[in-house]
Amino acid sequence: MIEVIYILWLRQLQHYWRSKARLLGSLGQPLLFLVTFGFGFGPMYARASGGGNYMDFLAPGIVSMSILFTAVFSGLEVIWDRQFGFLKETLVAPISRTEIMIGKTLGGASIAMIQGLIVLSLTYLLGFRIPSLASLGLGLVFMFLIAVFFTGLGLTIASKMKDMHGFQLIMNFLIMPIFFLSGALFPLENLPPAIYFISRIDPLTYGVDGLRGAIAGMSMFGVYNDLVIMGLLSVFICAIGAVLFSRIEA
Repeated sequence: MIEVIYILWLRQLQHYWRSKARLLGSLGQPLLFLVTFGFGFGPMYARASGGGNYMDFLAPGIVSMSILFTAVFSGLEVIWDRQFGFLKETLVAPISRTEIMIGKTLGGASIAMIQGLIVLSLTYLLGFRIPSLASLGLGLVFMFLIAVFFTGLGLTIASKMKDMHGFQLIMNFLIMPIFFLSGALFPLENLPPAIYFISRIDPLTYGVDGLRGAIAGMSMFGVYNDLVIMGLLSVFICAIGAVLFSRIEA
């Protein structure tokens, strides 16, 4: 089982590193958000918060955004493999489909983690600082949980679809509300009740809040509460994904 998971994980990493255009292109949006929002809204945030640094608030949200986009679109790999026949070859191999699901989830999550670490490095150049190695370690845990959850979500949806364009439409319909309502760009305090309710049922809200609490010392719900919630959600979505992936047809 471990060998199968390792091979699938390694295959996705190799495919990612070969696509230099994909690597560079995926950094454009996070960098744009960091520069425009960080320096554009920074003075307003400082006045509203009594001198707070908006980059400290924004950086964890943009790192989470980078992980979210990369992780969810890992599901495209399944549809791509189905269209070109590689999925059929994988499914007829004498291995369980749960192992395939785990390998693809870990591979996609690893790629999303790498993307998140690159963006986190860019925030350092823009003035963001992590207070300690312990904070960084806890932050990496949250980054991994965000990556696992949204990779699992992408694979779960992709397992029921055969059209690449349809998958992209559904993902765009889901991703943008998930991102914008997670508190990645603005505090959740004093929101209208309806928006606040939606934010509370948004899984990324707890990932952003936990990551922000870990590496910036600002948390609304409590870092360990966020950790438990993200851990349970990751296990839950991966379990659903494993069931649906076991019924997939190439």
